Amino acid sequence: MKKLVLSLLLVMQVVFAWAQNAASVQGKVVDSKSQKPLENVVATIEATGQTAITNVEGIFIFKDVAAESHVLTVGTAGYTIQTFTVEVAAGQALDLGVVSLEEDITSEQQLGLITITDNDLGDDNSGSENTAGLLQASRDTYQQVAAFNWGQARFRIRGLDNQYGTTMINGVIMNKIYDGRPQWSNWGGLNDVTRNQEFTMGSAPSDYTFGGVLGTQEINTRASIFRPGVRISFSGTNTNYNWRSMATYSSGLRPDGWAYSISASRRWAVEGYFDGTDYAANSFFASVEKKINDHHSINFTSIYAQNSRGKNSPNTKEVTDIAGEKYNSYWGWQDGKKRNSRDKDVEEPILMLSHYWTIGETTSLNTNVSYQFGSIGNSRLDYQNANNPDPTYYRNLPSYYMNAEIGDSEADANSHALFTTNKQIDWNQLYQTNQNTANGRSAYVLYEDRTDDKTFTANTILRSQLSDNISMNGGATYRHLKSHNFQNLLDLLGGQFFEDFDNYYSGDFSQSDLNNPNRQVGVGDTYGYNYNLYANVADAFAQFKFNYSKFDFYVGGNFTYTDYQRDGLYKNGLYANNSLGKSEKLNFNTFGVKGGVTYKIDGRNMIVLNGIHMTQAPTLRNAFPNARLSNQIVNGIENEVITGGDISYVIRTPRLKTKLTGFYTQMQNSIKTSFFFGDGIFEGDDANAFVAETVTGADKRMMGGEFGIEYNLTSTITVKGAASYGQYIYTNNPNVSINNDALAAAIDDSGIGGVTGNVPTTTVSYGQAKLKNYKLGGMPQQAYSLGLEYHDPHFWWVGVNGNYLADNYSEVSSLLRTENFFKDPATQNGVPYESIDTSLANKLLKQERFDNFFLMNLQGGKSWKIGNQLVGVFISVNNVLDKTYKTGGFEQSRNATYGALAADTQNGRPQFGSKYFYGFGRNYFVNLYINF
Repeated sequence: MKKLVLSLLLVMQVVFAWAQNAASVQGKVVDSKSQKPLENVVATIEATGQTAITNVEGIFIFKDVAAESHVLTVGTAGYTIQTFTVEVAAGQALDLGVVSLEEDITSEQQLGLITITDNDLGDDNSGSENTAGLLQASRDTYQQVAAFNWGQARFRIRGLDNQYGTTMINGVIMNKIYDGRPQWSNWGGLNDVTRNQEFTMGSAPSDYTFGGVLGTQEINTRASIFRPGVRISFSGTNTNYNWRSMATYSSGLRPDGWAYSISASRRWAVEGYFDGTDYAANSFFASVEKKINDHHSINFTSIYAQNSRGKNSPNTKEVTDIAGEKYNSYWGWQDGKKRNSRDKDVEEPILMLSHYWTIGETTSLNTNVSYQFGSIGNSRLDYQNANNPDPTYYRNLPSYYMNAEIGDSEADANSHALFTTNKQIDWNQLYQTNQNTANGRSAYVLYEDRTDDKTFTANTILRSQLSDNISMNGGATYRHLKSHNFQNLLDLLGGQFFEDFDNYYSGDFSQSDLNNPNRQVGVGDTYGYNYNLYANVADAFAQFKFNYSKFDFYVGGNFTYTDYQRDGLYKNGLYANNSLGKSEKLNFNTFGVKGGVTYKIDGRNMIVLNGIHMTQAPTLRNAFPNARLSNQIVNGIENEVITGGDISYVIRTPRLKTKLTGFYTQMQNSIKTSFFFGDGIFEGDDANAFVAETVTGADKRMMGGEFGIEYNLTSTITVKGAASYGQYIYTNNPNVSINNDALAAAIDDSGIGGVTGNVPTTTVSYGQAKLKNYKLGGMPQQAYSLGLEYHDPHFWWVGVNGNYLADNYSEVSSLLRTENFFKDPATQNGVPYESIDTSLANKLLKQERFDNFFLMNLQGGKSWKIGNQLVGVFISVNNVLDKTYKTGGFEQSRNATYGALAADTQNGRPQFGSKYFYGFGRNYFVNLYINF
């Protein structure tokens, strides 16, 4: 008993001593102009990770703070972060007084960026992978520069496509199951209500999901977090669209427990920056929350964003030299207006119900149910027994005559003049042709490749503070997809009907559906191909974080089950025994583990280390090599294996913020499917064909360094700099296979193709592609930026930055780097060409490196307080020097053999040279807004 009493006395002494040493820190946060308190602002003690959130009076309080020097940050969406150094004395309360937050200029820069990076997003063309994943509200200097300055050049952070990051709304994953990428236009134009974001870089821990190797972005649309008030804005630009209007109203949390926020916008252009690129988008958002009691709250979010935009074509150097970088072959004049044949139409509403349960002071559970439906359509022209309507079709270009055996220079000159005066689609001719065919049959029609997705998602996320130093996050998600894919006829172009058959084949082989042969179809009818894709994805993750005075560390893991299946609705003539009905079901089990540690040298300096190893199922897009026509599955399909890590040195002081990072990512067993028409693909008379190429087992390595710095020279002048140096390469020689539909109509004993049971196999292996040490194309691998900003106390500011981007390469053709390249298609047994010039072959296969370039950008703004209203203007001018530069490009695989490619390039103007994408020239963005 005596020992027990002594022990209790000792504990009491320790507690009393700690209570004497512990201190509190508090402050009141207000808007710098209105001086109104700001609710839901986050204050963070950097060294310990402690956070506090302001109440309705704008006050935050830290109750237990160690007696020492601390770096304290205060910030929220739409405002710049304030950083303080505070000296905390033992046993004393420290009141910081009033903390004024100024409006964050990057919130308007983000609006400008969206007009830049939206171009060509999601196109089927190789090289058009988007950079919209950079559109996050990160406060890290490097990431801001990467988004706002380098994004216009298709820069990718760490060389990673955004399918390797996770984008979420209210904890619900928005990455498409089909290709792994988020469809940003699903919430485009709703910038006011998508600013509340949390972003984790790389494999750093997220409170919402295990995440990917690129990072996690969480967008919060809970109604009660929006600051009450009205915001109206009007914008003008010369990029994808010309005009935008937007209005938003948020009520805040009312005394009766209700909160709601609504927002609407419209964006439009008769013609954007590139010729013939029309744009029309309407967006609407509504979020309603009911706080039932202190433990339960329910929120309903609905998002409707309809978007229609005209695409612009990638072009060869020959075409660009004649017509210019703004040239777009997809449009033509009709009735005095420009009509684009290739529009992308997106209309996929999102409905989301969320339940927030505060189980106790240290534990909460968030459960969400989401349903997304709608359609994506990509239009284009179709034709039968008629000339190709594309004005850049190779027979319409001067190179066709120059490269012909006769070398007819006069015909070349005539063709040059003819293309110059007829370089757009002739819609009138298409109508006239259709009106003069027998029986009213259309030779030309406009159709769309249509995808109607229905995605159901249910998930739950648990957060618990297990002790003062240990917290836990865990969750489970289930997603189900039904994706209906079909060809939808949009316009008969003056005809009366269109025939549903493939005129490249005859008899039963030409039929799209043997159960309904020789169909005549009209507007709104399905034809060509028609199938469903089904997918189920179930995922569970757990993560533990440990926070101590000198070290923080975390560990996490996840497990995912994925299955895919195709269900053909047509009995295709080429695949009569392998197209109708359900395919074999594909099943994948994947896992991931990650961890990291932060060593806090002191309150201002720290070292951060992260590492991850995970497997990832192939995307649904890459599971079926020719999903439009058959149930065939990619041979040897495997999970992708990803290993990565990064180490950073971080300095945070009131005047200096800097971060230096080294990173490494290794990917194995990557898969990619692409489609093209190739010459010399097969032996003999049928050497040319439209094919699907599948590259399997590709290994890639991304490694390099990142640096970001922000230094306040004075209270009004800030210097910002960033640098990225990467090496993104293939590290092995992957396998290439070609799926050729023509083989289904010509299976014989030649050894090409074959039959398994009664199902024809139309896939031919081409062995390895010599890709090792080739660069990953379509992005700068080096980028540097230096900027200067001046913020006047009278609420105006101006900034300038210069950016140098380098090491951007064309995407290479895998097929051209197989042994097939050196085989003469005129021979029966694939005999190599008799005469091969090795130096010429090396030149033909050398990867093209684009020119380095420099971009200068200007930004500025001014705001005024007029009564209770805040009025402001933001202006940016990007690429001030009007620099012409390539953002990406890809080799065409049409000339698949040495002989064909050598002949095509001998005159320096190849018919099937690489195609390129170009960035915007000098462009501007002006935004006027009023808050009240």
